[in-house]
Amino acid sequence: MILTGTEIDRRVHTGDVVIEPYDTTQLEPNSYGFHLGERIAVYDTPIVDVREPLKLREFTIGPEGFVFQPKQFYLGHTVERIGGITCASELYANLSTALCGVFIQTSAPLGHTGAVIRWTLEITVVHPVRLYAGMRIGKICFWETLGKNTSYSGRYNGSDSVVVSRIIEDGENA
Repeated sequence: MILTGTEIDRRVHTGDVVIEPYDTTQLEPNSYGFHLGERIAVYDTPIVDVREPLKLREFTIGPEGFVFQPKQFYLGHTVERIGGITCASELYANLSTALCGVFIQTSAPLGHTGAVIRWTLEITVVHPVRLYAGMRIGKICFWETLGKNTSYSGRYNGSDSVVVSRIIEDGENA
């Protein structure tokens, strides 16, 4: 069952949902709006080999914004630390962002119960788009879980900014 905006607010105050910084004006009927952080990264190799250490080239979004280009995969991050202690979460672009041709979190939107992080965002665009640090870029929903809660303890636990894929940790199974 998805949480309503008023239930998200209640759970922030009980500690069951973490959103830092928290601003009630970002509450929607069934979600909370989050913002784009200032760090952007791209893989710095012509071929991404999942069995080799991955290198990033990082940029800081200045006051003039940053122009995202098509055919380039970007990693960004949320300003907010977000997650559910007793519920799962899921990230989406907001409609205004999507209508500009910006796609985020198209392949890994699920936040497991207990994962409270600054999310690494998967960003692609269909044409050049200038985005700004601190702008609202998406929304997060929270879902009530059924069954015994197990807190996330995976390799991305504690993420605080842009995170490179850790698929290499899968070894030969990658």
